[in-house]
Amino acid sequence: MITLEMMPPLMFGGLVLTMLIGFPVAFTLAALGLSFGFLSIYLGFFDLNFLQAIPGRIFGSVLSNELLLAIPFFTFMGSVLERCGLAEDMLDSMGQLFGPVRGGLGYSVIIVGFILGAITGTVAAQVIAMALISMPVMIRYGYNIRYITGVLAASGTITQLVPPSLVLIVMADQLGKSVGDMYLGAWGPSVLQIALFAGYTFLLGLIKPDHVPPVPKEARTLTGWALWKKCLMGIIPSAVLIFVVLGTMMMGLATPTEAGAMGAIGAIVLAAIHHKDLSSTGQKMMIVGIVAAGIGAIIGIMFTENLWFKLTFAVVYIAVVWLCLEAVRIPDLRDLIKQGYESTMRLSTMVVFILIGSTCFSVVFLGVSGGVWLEHHLTSLPGGVWGFLIFINIFIFFLAFFLDFFEIAFIILPMIAPIAQKILAPVVGADAALIWFGVMLCVNMQTSFLHPPFGFALFYLRGVAPREVKSSDIYWGAVPWIGLQVIMVAIVIAFPYSVTALLDKPIDVDLSKVKIEVPQIELPPIDFGQGPPKQ
Repeated sequence: MITLEMMPPLMFGGLVLTMLIGFPVAFTLAALGLSFGFLSIYLGFFDLNFLQAIPGRIFGSVLSNELLLAIPFFTFMGSVLERCGLAEDMLDSMGQLFGPVRGGLGYSVIIVGFILGAITGTVAAQVIAMALISMPVMIRYGYNIRYITGVLAASGTITQLVPPSLVLIVMADQLGKSVGDMYLGAWGPSVLQIALFAGYTFLLGLIKPDHVPPVPKEARTLTGWALWKKCLMGIIPSAVLIFVVLGTMMMGLATPTEAGAMGAIGAIVLAAIHHKDLSSTGQKMMIVGIVAAGIGAIIGIMFTENLWFKLTFAVVYIAVVWLCLEAVRIPDLRDLIKQGYESTMRLSTMVVFILIGSTCFSVVFLGVSGGVWLEHHLTSLPGGVWGFLIFINIFIFFLAFFLDFFEIAFIILPMIAPIAQKILAPVVGADAALIWFGVMLCVNMQTSFLHPPFGFALFYLRGVAPREVKSSDIYWGAVPWIGLQVIMVAIVIAFPYSVTALLDKPIDVDLSKVKIEVPQIELPPIDFGQGPPKQ
């Protein structure tokens, strides 16, 4: 006879088993949740009315969730920017800028990966684009093949951590925290991650200089101002878009959905500016828009918002609309926008269906006291807080061998988030506990793109790499970079300040010392000696 205490481990074991079968996760989760739900009704653990919570949560927490509206916008933005030629120009200019030093091409891949991560938020096309552009060049100049495959794959996965990552949006939603706080918490680890990657390249240049040689002088076609101009033409528009998306959100001027919408329009504008068929009228409108934006910003900072402020930004809006129409006019960009719509539709549909399936599973799991079962086992781990963090990170690391990020975020995270809040609050405070935990797991789940058997970044590389590049070189090349990401996880665990440094500090108030002083109001004296007036 199956008892209530046996249901949570049976559901958890069934989850692991069905995931290994390879059937689509969304439908597997829904089938597993409903099967155990009807079994629980049959065994009398709850009645049929309990399952009414499933459609209620689907419509209330999934389909009506405004935060999830940001996902299509950021997906579309990334899809357009990955194909518009921005990556090619940045990699070429950065490669020539860093080319004279050992490991220079590696540094350029790492830096461009970081910048693209901050404006695209997706991994697949970023890895493919950088591999198609940089791999032939690095092979031609004698770079070690395992270093090439490793740095390309790892620099593509950094986009998981750099805001405005889709991963961080989903994390914020599942943990019940604001996207802005999650972004602020991720900046420190993302910069440290880049420093680790660059430090490894530097050490490799000292220990094995033949693995990362400098680019020969005769191969560097740009020098002086021409080189700097090309670098700035790639970096400045990207920096403006990063500010429009992230700056407005963190300054409280826009919600994540509004920032994503501005990013989607900004991506179309950047693609139009970058295209060789942009008309002379379009170029003039771009210059007028830039000048008007600058004047409007100065007026807004130095004076109050007045008629001139509104007029200047009206000119900016006209310029943006004109450039969007230019993008529609150019056949290449029209096809690019269409492809962006298609990839956005596929990803958004996948996310919604996984959320629906995970809702079916989690409602039934909580209904059979699964949350109590998990809390009992996780809070009784040896080592207290640090034992809990080490166990969870090892568990997520190995789970990522078989599941991708969305599956882990939607299935596992809601189960362990309340327990993490309770355990970690004494260390960093109740407000920052889940931000620290979410960013930590985000750093950890970067490795899911690099390690076998489902390291998608490795699959992408295999698909675009020349035939002379062996699959064994791709897999072995990723090993040192996985080690660097594990070191980053250890740093985030050991130094919570790396995440919480930019967060608002909680106000520490001793309630026993709070005094409320009410001002005394002087009233005219009341004379009780006189009686009522005589009639």
